Amino acid sequence: MKSIEKLMKQTVLLVLMFIAGTAAAQILEPVTWSFSHEKIADNQYELRFTANIDQGWNIYGTDLPAGGPIPTSIDINEGSGFRKVGNLRYPKPAEKFDPNFNMQLSMFSGSVTFRQTVEVTSDSPVRISGEVGFMSCDDSSCLPPDYMDFAFELPGKTVAATVPSGAEAEVLTVLETEEPEGEESTTEAIEESIIETATPLAETPGRQKGWFWGTFITGLLGGLLALLTPCVFPMIPLTVSFFLRNAGNRPRAIRDALFYGFTIIFAYVVIGLAISMIFGANALNALATSPGFNLFFFALLVFFAASFFGAFELTMPSKWSTALDSKADEKGGLIGVVLMGLTFVLVSFSCTGPIVGTLLVEAATSGDVLSPAIGMLGFSLALAIPFSLFAVFPTALKSLPKSGGWMNAVKVVLGFIVLAFALKFLGTADAVAQWGILDREVFLVLWIAIFFLLGLYLIGKIKFAHDSDLKYLSVPRLMLAIAVFAFVFYLVPGLWGAPLRAVSSFLPSPTTQDFDLSRGVTSGAASPAATSTIYVGESVKEGPHGLLAFNDFEEGMAAARKAGKPVFLDFTGLGCTNCRKMEANVWSDPQVQDMLRNDFVKISLYVDERTSLPEAEQFVSTALGRERNIRTVGQKWSVFQAERYGINTQPYYLILDHEENLLAPAYGYDTSIPKYIEFLETGKNNFYR
Repeated sequence: MKSIEKLMKQTVLLVLMFIAGTAAAQILEPVTWSFSHEKIADNQYELRFTANIDQGWNIYGTDLPAGGPIPTSIDINEGSGFRKVGNLRYPKPAEKFDPNFNMQLSMFSGSVTFRQTVEVTSDSPVRISGEVGFMSCDDSSCLPPDYMDFAFELPGKTVAATVPSGAEAEVLTVLETEEPEGEESTTEAIEESIIETATPLAETPGRQKGWFWGTFITGLLGGLLALLTPCVFPMIPLTVSFFLRNAGNRPRAIRDALFYGFTIIFAYVVIGLAISMIFGANALNALATSPGFNLFFFALLVFFAASFFGAFELTMPSKWSTALDSKADEKGGLIGVVLMGLTFVLVSFSCTGPIVGTLLVEAATSGDVLSPAIGMLGFSLALAIPFSLFAVFPTALKSLPKSGGWMNAVKVVLGFIVLAFALKFLGTADAVAQWGILDREVFLVLWIAIFFLLGLYLIGKIKFAHDSDLKYLSVPRLMLAIAVFAFVFYLVPGLWGAPLRAVSSFLPSPTTQDFDLSRGVTSGAASPAATSTIYVGESVKEGPHGLLAFNDFEEGMAAARKAGKPVFLDFTGLGCTNCRKMEANVWSDPQVQDMLRNDFVKISLYVDERTSLPEAEQFVSTALGRERNIRTVGQKWSVFQAERYGINTQPYYLILDHEENLLAPAYGYDTSIPKYIEFLETGKNNFYR
């Protein structure tokens, strides 16, 4: 009777789980791609990559900041018989706040077509192949990165014929050829073609709607800081003496002031454009995650910080500024005003140089080709507007405070801030290269030391060679010192695992934390999971809260059979924000941690891991109703999840027995701790029945 009763209970449980699983599990494929090509001139073809995106979903732009989702990429394999003409072209993406990553990101929705022109150079037919990479998200979840192979078969080159040139040729081509099914209307194609031909700026990859207000405002703030530095104040008497000549001629004063400000702006924007032209959009995007470049920028910012501390002065050759100043006096007219603006840039360089360098570093690593120029526009406006106003009213400059020791204090404070900011680039290089030299504790200790020393400097306990004696503590200096010490006290609990949400975007991942008070163990401490013989294998890694997990399914299942414990299967992702929220808000609960550590063998499969599979293990999958070449570890686990469990979203949690049968209904993104505990207890109890 008992065996019959047990069999009936198991049957009912399996039926309920099947119903729940059928209702919850689904393969989501919100993005479908189509590929077509069109001849646009002799031997030239336009390759079209069209993404049709379901309502409510989106894919991302081609250039994204570090720490965000996977950008959309179209990689054409290198080969003979053809060459690419120009850059990849596409409509301007929308810029929106993405709650999945807590970032402002460029993204596409609806339908979007990417276009690449190629020229056939071979007499024989040519095959052009490659891969489209993309990541799709809605407002609450993201699918793992996906990849689609494509191939175009193009005929060999023909004898060139005379065709119209410029925008007319492309418009005529659109009018005279049939549109592939699913493409834009003829009018839309003509308009887009004209824009793409006549407006090169519209073709710039990664140009975002909104003109990079974040970069502009950052540059503006940098310019306002530069106004307080001691190298800018020497320009006050120069400006007074030069523009007093216009004291009785207001129209001429306004004209000269405008040219003076425009020259300052022009000089700095040219610096930003030069950076863009030297590196280019693709190189700037690569800087965001390149360990080598991030290390270079780290060293550069440390160099600038040393300059602010007074170790050395960054100055232009004095003969340059003297020559420009004398020429400005000689010319007197508009040429003299322009030369005066250039004199301003050179004279103030010893202080503005480090700030300009820091801003250019941050703008360059944003990965967008226009960011350095936009940052310099904001910086130069902050400098130019006040001095242009002073040029109109030169006598007002005489009432400004004299430069002195307080200005050197501003430089030193900026030095501490730049030094702290430099660690962000070192942290990025360490995370990408996985050196393990700058974990979360080390980063926090360095920040605590830097800002504690800054607080001591502000209250006069330490001083540098060029500092004046601090006779008394002014109210602004006291308030700033209080804010700095408060920030230090805020950082200290982070050494024991506090989330520090206000600065979390600057800090290394919490998974690098060696000691977490919430779990009470260090990475080297003996915990039940760490000392158990079941956690032995090449794929065992320490995850959030010190929970050990297998990153290989078969190895984890073998360990579970040996230990006689159920399996906790975790489908997750390195870039899965909701996974991190579950780990921070649910796994941090002591009861949840205790159960995950002691009652289960944990397997975590990362669906976006880009490690290449050995060639012998690569295969072709048809999990989503189409052939897909599986080349990476992440693709393998993504396909495994889709084929085995009929779903491809993360986070996705399962509890299995040793025959891989479900012991409880699957659990997705839900931060309710009581529900999660009930899920774990259900799986555990059903395993031991």
